[in-house]
Amino acid sequence: MLTYLPSLLGGLLIGAAAALLILLNGRIAGVSGIVAGLARAPDGRWASDLAFVTGLGLGPVAFAGLTGAWPSMRIEAGLPVLALAGVLVGFGTRLGSGCTSGHGVCGLARFSPRSLAAVLTFLATGILTVALVRVVS
Repeated sequence: MLTYLPSLLGGLLIGAAAALLILLNGRIAGVSGIVAGLARAPDGRWASDLAFVTGLGLGPVAFAGLTGAWPSMRIEAGLPVLALAGVLVGFGTRLGSGCTSGHGVCGLARFSPRSLAAVLTFLATGILTVALVRVVS
């Protein structure tokens, strides 16, 4: 059970952050929309967008401070593959009117039919991709 504790705590923190953002600012915690907001001219939302993204970046630092170790990651792809993946994810979030955090965490909590369709598409595509990669490997 202890192996699931970090994931449980992380999920609770994500849910609390999303709930606080919508309750206090009336904004959906869709990371792609928030990051896109930083690319526009500064407006009334810009400071809160910057604070949100900065908080995301400080997450690993807080983790290291609490646990004494950095989160472990293993990235086997090269920079060109990662860059292409980033472009495709950005394109997909624009095409799908949001990202997994916006649709999956916030949209489903609000019973949004569009978010349900998006999350089912994300899951089906992920499952299909893993199955194809395993067949090819």
